[in-house]
Amino acid sequence: MGDLKLEIHCDYVPKAAENFLALCASGYYDGSQFHRNIKGFMIQGGDPTNTGKGGTSIWGKPFPDEFVSELKHNARGVVSMANKGLDTNGSQFFVCYQKQAHLNNKYTIIGRVISGWETLATMEKVPVDEKYKPLAPITLQSVTIHANPCATGA
Repeated sequence: MGDLKLEIHCDYVPKAAENFLALCASGYYDGSQFHRNIKGFMIQGGDPTNTGKGGTSIWGKPFPDEFVSELKHNARGVVSMANKGLDTNGSQFFVCYQKQAHLNNKYTIIGRVISGWETLATMEKVPVDEKYKPLAPITLQSVTIHANPCATGA
């Protein structure tokens, strides 16, 4: 489909950023599918089992939320950790298709899309079943980290 280029908010959410970037660097997400796609809302991925029920953090257990007043679900392309409730972050994440103010202080925002808007638009148009699973796989082929300000010595 194409590339999405993200900016990760290492300065605002250091633990979530560390987790996401380490999973990216390890190849954890490579070949995984976006398992939930709701037009006008968001697309969710980050589960290597492709079921929407799997995935873990780099620490092997859930980690706490990091809510920051400067970060809001206020635009298309906001990227957040998915969770099952307070302080249950693992590996799953989602990208918003539009402003989602009701998600503020419920999901840790880790970054934003800065390039690849055409790809995001194409993803949003993929037909889904009654449970919002894409009828044709949307696969995260691989991740390239261009710069990691969270890395030691960066």
